[in-house]
Amino acid sequence: MRDGRPDDSVTAPGQPLADAVAALDADVLALQELDRFQDRSGQVDQALVAAAAMDARDWRYATAGPGLRVYSGSEAGQGGPSHGIALLTRRPVLDWRVRRFAAAPLRLPLRVAGRPGLVMISDHPRAALAAVLQGPNGPFTVAAVHLSFVPPWNAAQLTALGRWIAGLPRPHLLLGDLNLPGPAPRLLLGSGWRDLARAPTYPAHRPRVQFDHVLAAGLGPGAVRAAATPAIPISDHRPLLVDVEL
Repeated sequence: MRDGRPDDSVTAPGQPLADAVAALDADVLALQELDRFQDRSGQVDQALVAAAAMDARDWRYATAGPGLRVYSGSEAGQGGPSHGIALLTRRPVLDWRVRRFAAAPLRLPLRVAGRPGLVMISDHPRAALAAVLQGPNGPFTVAAVHLSFVPPWNAAQLTALGRWIAGLPRPHLLLGDLNLPGPAPRLLLGSGWRDLARAPTYPAHRPRVQFDHVLAAGLGPGAVRAAATPAIPISDHRPLLVDVEL
């Protein structure tokens, strides 16, 4: 407040995320490194904020770390502080699936924002979410994941993820921060998979490496109408936005 009047410079917790999600105007959205009821992010349920901002028909949030938990919109306000991923959609959902991946049993030196030099960081368990969605021409499957930063642990997680969704309806779309650069994810998944967009996404202020991917299997040629990596002020990664005709 200033002199008893609202202070427009004070932003409500979660509002920058809501604004960024609304600006993307995505029909399907995969989000990584989300907080739920964490002090550092204003005690908000970031998955719920994002779902409201994009007017999602359905969504799931899965915790990363020990004790996998999955939450939906009907469980708003339940559970304690956590960190994880989410998959949100405006399309009708026919089925939800979730899978947990164990943490790599070692630490690696990484650069951490706000801390000088390299810091030894331990890995944590990961989760993957998959949804079978109803499209205009039939069902298709979307999977969201944030893979380990430890090679070759992340490569093994990716190949296991490909096998996990193999029996679900095609086309398959795989979205997320895979912590694998360039064409590596497509090569690891094998024949039949392709990148829908090749563009650097990290670091956000001057992207040089593509860690964030949208990959597809069973999608016809010419299905991609446009792709972009818009600058947004809420992440150290750029979002990868792909317009696909299904």
